[in-house]
Amino acid sequence: MWSRVGERTRSLLAAGLRALGPPLGAEYYEGLEELLLGADVGPAMASKLAQQVRARSPRTIEEARDALVAAALAIMSSRSRELQLDSEPACVLLYGVNGAGKTTTVAKLAHLLATRGRRPLIVAADTYRAAGIEQMVTWAQRAAVPSFAGAAGADPAAVVFDGVQQARRLGRDVVVVDTAGRLQSQRNLLQELAKIGRVTARALEGRSYESLLVLDATLGLSSMTQARVFNEAVPITGLVLAKLDGTAKGGAVIGIENALEAPVKLAGVGEGIDDLAPFDPAAYIRSLVAG
Repeated sequence: MWSRVGERTRSLLAAGLRALGPPLGAEYYEGLEELLLGADVGPAMASKLAQQVRARSPRTIEEARDALVAAALAIMSSRSRELQLDSEPACVLLYGVNGAGKTTTVAKLAHLLATRGRRPLIVAADTYRAAGIEQMVTWAQRAAVPSFAGAAGADPAAVVFDGVQQARRLGRDVVVVDTAGRLQSQRNLLQELAKIGRVTARALEGRSYESLLVLDATLGLSSMTQARVFNEAVPITGLVLAKLDGTAKGGAVIGIENALEAPVKLAGVGEGIDDLAPFDPAAYIRSLVAG
């Protein structure tokens, strides 16, 4: 899977690392910092990583590359990347702006859970877009997972509540919810998402649930502002990076995790129903660095 992640980032970063040095002097570390900036790690993070590699006193290019992998992994979130699905039914709310890949991620996640022996139900709660409901139902069929859809214009929070009850009636053990990605204003959207969170907690009788923010990986660090706004309205338990196969800004993952203090739990690496997998930071970083 990781051979498809951030191909352009991998090519540029790996080739750049091979072209740098020896010797591993000041020019090498300046070049390393520039390479990391090009991978969209961000200025502060690029400087921090270059300094940490230098502090390890590598003697060869290979040792420097290993030091970079170790430094990046040490910075990335140490929080659990496992989906917390202990309650029955468990619930996963997926947030994100329209176009980020949220709806397709809902279907891919439901499919992934089904292949692992779970019994998911997809809830289409983006009721402000009739086309969005239709798209979600179509993707649910593609994933071979049953769906529960609200009527166009219905209260999204009520749809989620009813969806949880429907899961109980049908014996489904995980509810995967597609929420709205756009309303008349950002304020309206965030208020609606916060309401969905409160109603979900009530439907689950106070048990915890997953709140995953889907980000378009091709936007790199420019998605950070968007992520912070969502996180203020609905405390995020984890991140999903969609379109990770097509990005030239793969280094942004390090900066995003560090800034949001939320772990990337899932990664999308293609358009197929099977193209979603648990995020493996070690494999990801080694793939970027080794090419």
